[in-house]
Amino acid sequence: MFRLTFILALITFPSFAQTLTGRIVGVSDGDTVTLLTSDNTSIKIRLAQIDAPEKKQPFGEKSKQSLSDLIYGKNVSVEVETKDRYQRTVGKIIVSGMDVNLEQIKRGLAWYYVQYGHDSNYSQSESQAKAQRKGLWAEPNPVAPWDFRHGNKSSAPKQSTPSTANSSACGTKRYCKEMSSCAEAMMYLKQCGLSKLDRDGDGIPCESLCKR
Repeated sequence: MFRLTFILALITFPSFAQTLTGRIVGVSDGDTVTLLTSDNTSIKIRLAQIDAPEKKQPFGEKSKQSLSDLIYGKNVSVEVETKDRYQRTVGKIIVSGMDVNLEQIKRGLAWYYVQYGHDSNYSQSESQAKAQRKGLWAEPNPVAPWDFRHGNKSSAPKQSTPSTANSSACGTKRYCKEMSSCAEAMMYLKQCGLSKLDRDGDGIPCESLCKR
């Protein structure tokens, strides 16, 4: 009976995450690199679950240099998770047993990308880096790169306030992880003016809920 159950489990879950291997031949910034595979295929890799400072932000260049020091010219493996809207491969990069994505967070040179994150080790490591004021956390009010990309370039904290007169209908939710459905996320975006839910500015909030 146990053997039959095991076989059925394998049939039900036949696929495993794809893994790519190759050498890192380019580092664009603190979370994007180019992998050259053994058959000379060049693949753009976006590091999963993290978001590094933009080049024009404080620590942007340091984040890029850190990633370069970790993996440039080295043979790595990439645990593929998905592809993003720009058709970049999104995944976790491993070199000599080290989770490079996580290391960038530990060094205080990348944010945990809450909207797309799923590993509690990442959020815990970010909290530790904050407490120790490592890297970008030494700044008085560091601006998250997703806010920087969409116009909030001030280092001062910015509060989201509902744009509708009936603000009580908007409730207190502020993040995608708090939304129970795409419809609710759309209401918060359109009626309550909670623009942080649409980080890439395409009019679709919380894409983990509102997939096209």
